[in-house]
Amino acid sequence: MAGITGIGSGMDIDAIVKAMVGAEQAPKQSQLSKLESRTTTQLTNLGQLKGAISSFQTALAALNSPSSFLARTAGSSDAKVLTASASQSAAAGTFQIEVTQLAASSKVALAAVPAAEGTTLSSGTLSIRVGSESMLDVVVDSSNNTLAGIRDAINTATAGVSASIVTDDQGSRLVLTSDKQGDGNDITVAVANDGAEPGTTSLSKLTFSGNAVAPDSTDAAMYPGGVNDAAYQSDLQAYNEAGKGIGTAQSAKLTVDGLSVTRDSNSISQVIDGVSIDLKTLGSSTLTIARDQAGVKTNVQKFADAYNTMINFINSATKVTVVNDTSAPVTGALLGDSSVRSLVNMVRNEMVAVQGDGAVRVLADLGVTTQKDGTLKVDSDGLDKAITNDFDAIAAYFTGDNGLAARLTGKLTAYTEGNGILEQRTDSLQATLNKVDKQKGDLTARMAALSERLYKQFNAMDALVGQLKSTSDNLTSLFDSMPGVVSSTKK
Repeated sequence: MAGITGIGSGMDIDAIVKAMVGAEQAPKQSQLSKLESRTTTQLTNLGQLKGAISSFQTALAALNSPSSFLARTAGSSDAKVLTASASQSAAAGTFQIEVTQLAASSKVALAAVPAAEGTTLSSGTLSIRVGSESMLDVVVDSSNNTLAGIRDAINTATAGVSASIVTDDQGSRLVLTSDKQGDGNDITVAVANDGAEPGTTSLSKLTFSGNAVAPDSTDAAMYPGGVNDAAYQSDLQAYNEAGKGIGTAQSAKLTVDGLSVTRDSNSISQVIDGVSIDLKTLGSSTLTIARDQAGVKTNVQKFADAYNTMINFINSATKVTVVNDTSAPVTGALLGDSSVRSLVNMVRNEMVAVQGDGAVRVLADLGVTTQKDGTLKVDSDGLDKAITNDFDAIAAYFTGDNGLAARLTGKLTAYTEGNGILEQRTDSLQATLNKVDKQKGDLTARMAALSERLYKQFNAMDALVGQLKSTSDNLTSLFDSMPGVVSSTKK
């Protein structure tokens, strides 16, 4: 019925109805909007508070872990020579290490296949060994009887040996590289069942059992003509084309405080108990194993930072800000929230509680003090001194069932666990939002009913006014037409 304007009365019924409905709706609508805004803000702030508490719990977990205090650092005086890591079982100490040889794997270039010989190899089986271990047998047939085919077959097998092709002045060579390091782990290649098909290069040419001996042109008995001897030139050509060892497998060799150590890898363990060493290059380095004091200091600082983040948020969410003398103060979303007050009181009580009778009984013994706004301040020098002088006392203060970290974690869990204090508050606020949504729907329905009723009433009135006006016009016309009656309009 919206949009109808009074025909009989001339009134703007649509505007009148909208104004009356708006006046009726505005107070309740404003009340619901304020409640929804306040509740949503509280809900958001509780979510942020839960996140801050969770971050604080994470920092507490790091401090409550014995491994944090048992951790060891491994420092190398020359990281270019070696790096190291240490487990909790490593004993503190200093070790002089001299690296005289790095471990290496074998690498060989098999005999060159000159372009003039053709690219097709005869059939057969290529057997690759690394030291005494058989790594791979490649069956060569018409499907793979080229250097590229054999290369792909080796690389597809992933058997601890990789292959590539290098072309030098003598021709194309199949280059094999082993993954296995250590003395005696050199690559050898044998060929079986060489088919020697016509028009192919013999597969046996790829046999390799070690470097060939270079011909000696000064051996007059074998090469009377010296370097110009035809036999020498032929043997020299064969030597140049023969397979060559590019890299020899060898073990790593080092001394630890003068004690000789040989290993088949540059990653070495079980030499110094609880220490793993990675050799980088030849040289000397001093390896120092010590307690991870820097890690403990970092964890204490993270504890203070996480606590300060939580407290700063609570301070902001419960703050009262005076705008001026005439305006109402601006209040934080969680001002007056009992759960927040109890959280702050609980945490502060645990933080100031005196623990035990050791060298570290309160946070102030670590150089950690409370500021006016409730946040913590860490005195770096004081913390360094405490860690250096009373490392075990710090561990006892934070760790264990009665340590500060465990006590705080136990108290905070009541707030963050499922169906905990914050979840119950969140559920309550969500229920309030659900009620607001329902009341909004009810209000909309009531206003629609009111609008419809008002339109009916005003339209009925408009129709009545129209009828009365029509009757009045008819009577006036009747009187005007009666004999002897003079209408004022006819004067």
